Amino acid sequence: MSDLTTTTAAGAGPGGTGASGDARTSGAAGSAGVPGDADIDARLEGHRTELTGYCYRMLGSAFEAEDAVQDTLVRAWRNFDKFEGRSSLRSWLYRIATNVCLDMLKAGNKRARPVDLSGPTPLAQAALTPRPENVWLEPMPDGRILPTVQDPAEAAVARESVRLAFVAALQHLPPKQRAVLILREVLAWKAAEVAELLETSVASVNSALQRARATLTEQEGRVPDAADPLDEEQQKLLERYVKAFEGYDMAALTALLHEDAVMTMPPFDLWLQGTSDITGFMTTIGAACAGSRLVPVSANGSPGFAHYKPDPEGGGFVPWAVQVIDVRDGAIAGMHCFLDVERWFPLFGLPERLPAGATGGE
Repeated sequence: MSDLTTTTAAGAGPGGTGASGDARTSGAAGSAGVPGDADIDARLEGHRTELTGYCYRMLGSAFEAEDAVQDTLVRAWRNFDKFEGRSSLRSWLYRIATNVCLDMLKAGNKRARPVDLSGPTPLAQAALTPRPENVWLEPMPDGRILPTVQDPAEAAVARESVRLAFVAALQHLPPKQRAVLILREVLAWKAAEVAELLETSVASVNSALQRARATLTEQEGRVPDAADPLDEEQQKLLERYVKAFEGYDMAALTALLHEDAVMTMPPFDLWLQGTSDITGFMTTIGAACAGSRLVPVSANGSPGFAHYKPDPEGGGFVPWAVQVIDVRDGAIAGMHCFLDVERWFPLFGLPERLPAGATGGE
């Protein structure tokens, strides 16, 4: 099971400073009197990144998380005069964000990865069948969900808690159990603090946490290696991966892949397992990606790449996928390729195309 169920983020909790400095300053009146709109905006905005991380873990969707946070901040701004400072501003915002997420989850939609929905498809039966976007767990840039923290242990917990596998496991929890586990295990809130936020008893919180832990033990697969910061061996592995992928050297790529590596391609429900099926797919159905370029990105606490393939209608390279890479035991264990580039490339702040002669891996 993930270390998240035994290791919590140091210095966190609802009264922690998070990413915005002194979060306990009363919103009713500062030292210079009642805060103005600009001061309120700045104080609320200072919590955006960590709130987005929380809502993303709850919802599994990049865009729904950002919508939830925007709704949270608008509600907080409109009701700021009612904030009496009896709790920290941070805990008040988390209360609002939790209620927004719970409302959004009432429809019962559960985000998933292709590997959560079916078994692997043999190469001989490979077919690209898309499913609606609301089926899929979505990638998220690290910069939008991971606030800067000084404690390496706290940073490690935060990164592990946004890995695709962990967020996918969270989707198997009922919404309130999900909130309890994130608040207790990831954000290190005390049981009494979570009980107050959810307006329930400490006994109920502890029971929900116990059930959530048991479910995660059943759902979580093998955990990828820690990826921040990349150690020298991991960095060299990724450099070799870029060289092999851009050169479409299947022998070199095979040497880098774990024997049971997986390749997923949302919005298609197809997923492949094993080096022969992955490389076989790349040289047949995926042959148009030969000569591609990979540009590094950071997503879901993991290494990743923006994948540009050659433009079939002219020079240069056009967006094809955002890849999130799992590394395990010194090998590439997962290539998760998110193909809805009209959504993902703007979210990651990536250029619409690369010029001819561009080099990747930089």
